[in-house]
Formats: sequence, structure tokens, C-alpha cells
Amino acid sequence: MKKTVRSPGSATIINAIATGFGSAFGIGLDIRCEAKSISSGIECANDVGADTGLMDLCVRKVFDHYDIDENDFGVCLKTKSTLPMASGLSSSSASSNAIVKVTSEIIAEEFDLSHLTDLEVVNMAIDASLDAGVTITGSFDDATASYFGGVVVTDNKNRKFIINEKMDEHDILIYMPNFHSKSGESDVGRMKVLSPLVETAYDFASKKEYFKAINLNGLIYASTLGFDSAIAIDALQAGAFASGLSGTGSAFFAVVDNDSTDDVQDAWSKYEGQVIETAVDNEGCCLL
Repeated sequence: MKKTVRSPGSATIINAIATGFGSAFGIGLDIRCEAKSISSGIECANDVGADTGLMDLCVRKVFDHYDIDENDFGVCLKTKSTLPMASGLSSSSASSNAIVKVTSEIIAEEFDLSHLTDLEVVNMAIDASLDAGVTITGSFDDATASYFGGVVVTDNKNRKFIINEKMDEHDILIYMPNFHSKSGESDVGRMKVLSPLVETAYDFASKKEYFKAINLNGLIYASTLGFDSAIAIDALQAGAFASGLSGTGSAFFAVVDNDSTDDVQDAWSKYEGQVIETAVDNEGCCLL
């Protein structure tokens, strides 16, 4: 049996590290996981040469849930990604979601068992990411924006939605510098110092004033983490609706339209790195 699942990344509206409350929205870049059943064992591979420890953890959590013995049944998984790794665009959440979902789909059909609910998939993926040390807060905001698409505002500590809805269709530009930043290695104490300012940004998000939230959150975290906030300001000056740092970096993004896309790209051309064109994703994690 073979199945393929795609799961998009997400961009940050509110980084949850400072306060425990976050917000994110799905983007068109994704991770696709192709899986097939095999006689025994767990075989994991990816197209970016990354460590497969998180992939293996995700599969094992699904096996444990269904009480499957890998000596009696196995899966072989391969992921392909258009989503930059370690960039703040939820690559770990997208990967975990895709792997948990595709593994559970194969097992449920192979053994005629109940399929996992959407939130069971998300929570299992989050637990694997926490165990692997690739997230600080559990990233309920990133994980749900990836899984459901659209925009979410969340209570990460309690894994609860405050807002979960489709987002207006917008084009998105992503600036990728020539270095990466792993969120699991970020300075939490330094980020929490500015939590009162992040609370102000969160207030905008909770009122669905997402562009204001993106701009303020981006400036706060960029300055806290040592990134160049001029990257976001240049995009705003060039006509972007909003621009900010995604996650704990290193990617910046801008929400644009046809009139501002070229101008923002021109403004970012002076920085070393690449600019990727994508769009808001409202579809989320799905079988292909």
C-alpha cells in the first residue's frame, strides 16, 4: 500500500515563545511524504540530507497508538520539500504533520482500524517535535496553521484555538538569507524580556488585525534575536501590506499584491540570499 500526504509550512503572525500565545498562517511551500507498507521495520529518508530522528519518532508514536509491532509490520517513508529547513517557516511542524498523517492512514486501512482525528494527528506530531527538541513551545500555532491552512490564533500552553479561519488570498514573498537558525536553540530568556510588547502585538492578532500584528511582532523579535529589522521596513516602504521575521528566523516574509511584488523584490535585492514567491495556503495537510 502506498499513500502520499502534503503539509504546508507557515509564516508567523505572533511568535508564542514570549507569552505562550501565538498566531500563524499557512503558506504554499510544503513537505510531501510518500509512504508504503513493508514487511517490517521503519525506514526513513528525505531529500535534504537532514537527520531522520524526528521522522522516526513520528512513526513510532503512531505505531504505539495502534499497538503495532514493527517486527510484524513496517513502513518506508520519503519526504520531498519545497520548504527551507531551519528558517522559521515551520518545516518541523509540516514534516511531523505529514509523517504522522500518512503513517496513520496506512495503518488504519491496512488493519481496518479507526483513523486518527485531525487534532489527534496534530497533537501526536507536536509530541514528537517536543521529544526531538526541535520546538520550544510545542508550536501549536505553527502545527495547526500547517495542518488546517488559513490563519490561527492559539493558546499554545493549553493547545487551544482562539481563532481558526480561512485567510484572505495574498501573495507572499520570502527572503531567505544565506544562513539558518534552529528554533530549539534560541535564547528563551532574552525573548521573554519583551513579553509586554509582544502582548500588544497579540492583541492586534486577537482582533484579526493581522498585518499590524505581523509588523510589530517582526520588529520585536528581529531586534531581540539580532536580525536586521531594516529588511522588513524596506518591504513596507516598498508597498508591502505587512512584513516581519518568521519564527525565530532566519526568514523574513512580506504580504504583497501585484502592484508591490516587484518593488519589494527590488528592495530586497541588496541583501545576500534569495527571494521565494508563494501565497497564502488555505488547504492545509491533505492526502494526494
